[in-house]
Amino acid sequence: MSLAGPRDYFSLLKPRVMSLVIFTALVGMVAAPGPITNWPLALLSLFAIAVGAGASGALNMWWDRDIDAIMTRTKKRPIPAGLVPSAEAFAFGSVMSLLAVWLLALTSGYVAAGLLAFTIFFYVVIYSMGLKRSTPQNIVIGGAAGALPPVVGWAAITGTAPFEAWLLFLIIFMWTPPHFWALALLKSGDYEAAGIPMMPNVKGAAHTRHLIWVYSLILVPLAIVPVVLPMASWLYGLVAAVGGGVFLWRAWLVRSKGRDEDARRLFAFSILYLFSLYLALLAEHWVGLHG
Repeated sequence: MSLAGPRDYFSLLKPRVMSLVIFTALVGMVAAPGPITNWPLALLSLFAIAVGAGASGALNMWWDRDIDAIMTRTKKRPIPAGLVPSAEAFAFGSVMSLLAVWLLALTSGYVAAGLLAFTIFFYVVIYSMGLKRSTPQNIVIGGAAGALPPVVGWAAITGTAPFEAWLLFLIIFMWTPPHFWALALLKSGDYEAAGIPMMPNVKGAAHTRHLIWVYSLILVPLAIVPVVLPMASWLYGLVAAVGGGVFLWRAWLVRSKGRDEDARRLFAFSILYLFSLYLALLAEHWVGLHG
């Protein structure tokens, strides 16, 4: 008998991850060329993307229920806590996945729906079932799933996915490794206990700190490219330059000092950095500063 309530099923959706998906997909929608003429339809499309993200989270928790029970930061999730049976989580995630793709096909067309279906498949099958437990490159390759929402959002408005949309993808894609490796440095014991080959456990902390620095050196200039295209203006450029400078400084401290507190600060700042970039881009397009 299930002991789960609505809050437990909501937790299956990974609401914090889902909120980031909603935000970046919205930026993709607003950054797409031309005004959004039908906001109710656009918001329905955004809802479909959110449902797809939540479905991915539920299916990820279903698959990872064994290792979630081991790791301290995940053992209170609904399945390992014994609140939601794994079969119910699987059915919940599967039905929501189908509904999300179907709804997006109705509201935005087959390009956006196909991209959403691919995102769900990539996160659940390629990353969760394949990469996560088999290679220390799991975050590098698997980060593509988390980077796709702005492309889906762009396609939901225009029916296309041009280079500009994929640039938004690339920024998140290159941001993901330093962000998660900073966390992995702090949680390496958890990952080792669960048998997950995260970079610090396989290649060592020093190598991971070096990779954080290398990816940061790629990320920060890449994040300035939208100003050059131009798909962004001075506000975004200022945020990208100042935030990028702080990001590099914190990444350098992680590389050079090797202290847990520096990894913790980089992890926290990386969230603010990505949010600020996308918020600046969103604000520019809403007030007409871009280009």
